[in-house]
This record gives sequence, C-alpha cells and structure tokens, in this order.
Amino acid sequence: MSNYPQANVSLPCVMSPSDNSNSVTCNSNESLNIAITIAQTADDRQGGDIVVLNVGEVSYLADYFIFVTGFSRVQVRAISQAIESEVEQVWQRHPLRTEGQSEGTWILQDYGDIIVHIMMPEEREFYNLEAFWGHAEQIECLTSDSRRLAT
Repeated sequence: MSNYPQANVSLPCVMSPSDNSNSVTCNSNESLNIAITIAQTADDRQGGDIVVLNVGEVSYLADYFIFVTGFSRVQVRAISQAIESEVEQVWQRHPLRTEGQSEGTWILQDYGDIIVHIMMPEEREFYNLEAFWGHAEQIECLTSDSRRLAT
C-alpha cells in the first residue's frame, strides 16, 4: 500500500433506490448505496478482499472504485454476472461497458460513477491498483469477514 493515510469510515448498509435511478449520473448517496450493493453481492458470491474506495475527491474517472478477488475464471465471471443482475434488479442500472468477460481473469464493469474490478489474485497483485489509489478514502461495508470478526 501507499504512504498516504487512509480514512476508514464505517457506514450502515441502508439502501433505497430513488425514482431517477436510470440516469447515468446520480447523487453521491445513491452512488454509495450502489457501491455497497455491489460489495455485498460480491461477498455473497464468495469474492475475496473486497475494497471500496471513494475516489471522487482524487479522480474525475468515477466516484467509487471497487476491487474484488475471484479465485477462478468461473468465479470471476459469476461475481460479475451476479453484480450486474443485482444492480439491475435493485437500482435499474446497467453497466455502460463491461470488459474482460471472455478471458475471465480481470473483468471491469463501468457504471459511470462506479467502476468495478473483479480480478484473479495474480492480476490483482501484479497491477496493485489499490496502491495507486491508496490516498482515496476507504469505505468499510459489512461483509462476511467483518461479520465474523464482530461476533
């Protein structure tokens, strides 16, 4: 990781879709709630080392980056498909672009305000994107790992 301090913010995972969730841009609360939906969906599919970064203050590319590790090509694809299905069902949003489905080692889903990276461990370690964006605020969501630690 980088030498920049990271702010850890614990947020409740409360979601309520707004009436205008079909738009490409959405308010920051809605973006955060969609990011939480994505993280929890990845967790439900046994994605590992889930990291949600609020990059809105340090990048014009998106408001949130989400990093997830999948441990096989099949799992990477399954996580991607589950995220797409859940975001469509709950938020009526589709990714603007999805890349890497055929290879299955690194799938990128671009929702405009949220970019999701689902990667095999080798790709995630090699590219180490979290270190590049390490100065961004890290958002903590309840995942199975954090729920186990709390009990």
